[in-house]
Amino acid sequence: MNFYNNQNRLKFLLSIIGLAIVLVSLWYTNVLVNEVRVSERNNMELWAQTVVRKAQLVASTDSLFQKLKIEERKRAELLARAYQKIAKGDEKDLTFYLDIISDNTSIPVIQTNGKRKILGLGNIDINSDSIPYLRGALYREFTQYKPIVLEYLEDDKIYLYYKNSISYSKIQDIVDELNKSFLEEIVLNSASVPVIVTDSNKKLIIDFGNIPEKEIRDSIFAQDLMQEMQEDNMPIEISLPQSGRQYILYRNSPLQDQLRYFPLIVFLAIGIFLGLAYLIFSLSRRAEQNQVWAGLAKETAHQLGTPISSMIAWVDILRMQGSDSDSIDELEKDINRLETITNRFSKIGSIPKLNLTDVGMIVQEIVEYLRARTSKKVHYKVNVDPENGHSIVVPLNEDLFVWVIENLCKNAVDAMQGVGDISIEITEDSKKVYIEIEDTGKGIARDKFRSIFKPGYTTKKRGWGLGLSLADRIITHYHKGRIFVKSSAIDKGTVFAIELKKSLFLQP
Repeated sequence: MNFYNNQNRLKFLLSIIGLAIVLVSLWYTNVLVNEVRVSERNNMELWAQTVVRKAQLVASTDSLFQKLKIEERKRAELLARAYQKIAKGDEKDLTFYLDIISDNTSIPVIQTNGKRKILGLGNIDINSDSIPYLRGALYREFTQYKPIVLEYLEDDKIYLYYKNSISYSKIQDIVDELNKSFLEEIVLNSASVPVIVTDSNKKLIIDFGNIPEKEIRDSIFAQDLMQEMQEDNMPIEISLPQSGRQYILYRNSPLQDQLRYFPLIVFLAIGIFLGLAYLIFSLSRRAEQNQVWAGLAKETAHQLGTPISSMIAWVDILRMQGSDSDSIDELEKDINRLETITNRFSKIGSIPKLNLTDVGMIVQEIVEYLRARTSKKVHYKVNVDPENGHSIVVPLNEDLFVWVIENLCKNAVDAMQGVGDISIEITEDSKKVYIEIEDTGKGIARDKFRSIFKPGYTTKKRGWGLGLSLADRIITHYHKGRIFVKSSAIDKGTVFAIELKKSLFLQP
């Protein structure tokens, strides 16, 4: 199996295998990510269910508290009636009412005169010497209920102030703390769920958690976020004591959002890695090929040097022997040609010297040389079309550029099997020079337009497949131009195009 000629198939096969490995890796990664996402989603749903249960617990606790409040209120009213019965001097059931008053150990009571001077205390921990009058905060605390007026004498009245029992107040504090802790648990949840507590209209933000404060202060961002939360998950309705109906809005945790894009990130990371690896290996392979090209070309130039020197010596001998001068002149031209070829090979791998050159004149000279050495059935035509009526000048290394044109023309002759037309047209614009070489040969398949410039590609039985590869190297690497197949049709011909820049750094 010729690995070099089948490298495109091998690359395709390796690409399919690599793609399969990547897809399997992504599939497995996606499976793991989905499992984590499901677990995270379950945690979030568990949190939501816990919120509902806690809200129900708070509501149930408040319901029990309201019942207790009613019972406490009845006790306070019973105590008030007992005092009123005693104040009216109602002797009926007097003992019963006295027992009620004496058994009172929970309801705070303060007795004052008309000037609110404290006359007596019950179930309250204050010193009447330090606070002789019922005023200020203490007065507001004991005016939740209307005071009971006791008239012992016509001009002497005693006022009895009372409030909810001590147990009731403690329970009220516990319920308030329960409500507060409930909201704190919601916004500071262990599931890291971004959450917002809103009013019954879902407009006013009462509290929030796991959301940057700076962002939530932005009203536009907050409204958009609340809308997204309502679209992602159904709001949880809660009813808290003294707060009324509220809604809890929440969305996926940051971990879920990150896991959603994790497979894509992995895919991009693998793609970037493979791309960089391919680029590095391609550059390394190209550098190695360049070293091989340069070494082979210089060794060829070195090997040609000795026989060319011998041939020059034999030409001198033939001249001294008086041989046919016309034959010697032609032989000398070919020897000069060999010297030119040797010079070309010696420049491969080194930076060539570019000089401003009349490209039209160079092409004309090449065609004249080839016309004398090809079949008379091959017709050459050169058309130089300068933009402003002057010669077309471009930075060139003459030896290497001649090699390119010769190679294209010889390939055209082989493609036409020694019979046909070769037309060369040279044009220019303000920035570039364009050279088109057209033949009437057998043409090139479209899928081969690029591969023909790769080393080793050839359709000839004895070809090495190096000519077009060297031509591409000379034009693209040394002259910073382009060479490509502009058009081709099977059994009709091919057009090769060369583009050269007019503005290049010229070596002195």
